Amino acid sequence: MKKLILTAAALLALGTTAQAQETVRIATEGAYAPWNFLDDSGAPAGFEIDLGNAICEQAELSCEFIINDWDSIIPNLLAGNYDVIMAGMSITEERLETIDFTQNYFPPDPSLYIAAAGAGIDPSALEGKRVGVQGGTIQAAYAEENLGANNTIVSFGTADQAMADLGAGNLDTILADGAYLEPVVAASGGAFEFVGEDVMIGSGVGGGIRKDEADLKGKFDDALTALKKDGTVDELIAKWFEGRGPYFAD
Repeated sequence: MKKLILTAAALLALGTTAQAQETVRIATEGAYAPWNFLDDSGAPAGFEIDLGNAICEQAELSCEFIINDWDSIIPNLLAGNYDVIMAGMSITEERLETIDFTQNYFPPDPSLYIAAAGAGIDPSALEGKRVGVQGGTIQAAYAEENLGANNTIVSFGTADQAMADLGAGNLDTILADGAYLEPVVAASGGAFEFVGEDVMIGSGVGGGIRKDEADLKGKFDDALTALKKDGTVDELIAKWFEGRGPYFAD
């Protein structure tokens, strides 16, 4: 009888371990609306939270969202503190040297410049200007390479901090994702305007995954394929990004 009890306990422990292994920890920044943000109750919300939940439901996985600062989000993925990044992260060759990505769930999005309305900023001829970017982004790398010689590139921990400095007159322009800036400009009452040409960087937005997690990547890719096919991804894009899509309809 004692052996039977021990065997049952061992099986229960194994079952609990297996169940725990099916819980996927998804890291998000929580400061990049409408991709991801914290709602009035402090809970994660936004496009990627809705999509992450849909992916986990499709793949029959449990989801747990973890808030992590942008500047340490890849190092903490590599350290095993969570399993997936869903934080408006663009797929780039540089990042692919360190981590893997799911298929994209948002197509390549133009990066745009904004400035105070009437400031006369011309991004094609910037000199002696202060250009705001969020540190560690594709826009930060682009600005350093293409604008850094003749301008001051100012990096911020979050995009919202850059916006606050632009509003305070401490920056001349900001370069960021169009999908982030469009609602900001629309809600500014004419205080901000887009300037210059679109800048195309990256290969769309996807989920970051460690290179040794081929099984998890496969589950996320299979789920995304199904959710694109049944229209869920386009529906969530339309919900959170006014006037965007459909992108993945057959």
